Amino acid sequence: MNRYLDLFLTFARVGVCTFGGGYAMLPILQREVVEKKGWATEDQLADYYAVGQCTPGIIAVNTATFVGYTEAGMFGGILATLGVVFPSIIIIAAIAAFLQNFADIPLVVHAFAGVRACVAALILSSVLKLMKTTVKDLPTVMLFLIILLLSICSGPISAAAPAASFLVSPVFLVVVAGVCGLSVRAARGWKA
Repeated sequence: MNRYLDLFLTFARVGVCTFGGGYAMLPILQREVVEKKGWATEDQLADYYAVGQCTPGIIAVNTATFVGYTEAGMFGGILATLGVVFPSIIIIAAIAAFLQNFADIPLVVHAFAGVRACVAALILSSVLKLMKTTVKDLPTVMLFLIILLLSICSGPISAAAPAASFLVSPVFLVVVAGVCGLSVRAARGWKA
């Protein structure tokens, strides 16, 4: 099959089979890109996720762009990106046309509740898979736990629990984690 068409169709499949945004797409991306197509390794895909999270835009779109560009240059990146968003555009347009008529029906409300539970499970699955390839030794375990703790405790300061929460920007956490990761790697002499 034509490489460009393969990129478009593969990422269109990812886009059509995913509900819940970029993090819910991670297990499907991992299966399609690493296991089926061999376009990236687990470590490369984890790097694409990390960079995709740090750059503006949707993580799945950014990851698709990186994979497409790596596989087939600029045109491959464009087609992979179009592939991953194309199903969403069609589905959202169809839903927007009819949702107002059905949004208050109890069956639809319960269906959306079920979809949200499924998305939470997919995100947890993604986190566990990413942990296997990224949290490998004591420095990365410590960094993970510190950033996790800061992100859990961080939030808008409320009157109910003013001492228990404080505001830390996710951007700050990403930058700190990146600097710490680079520092650990530099201390090891830039070895993997």
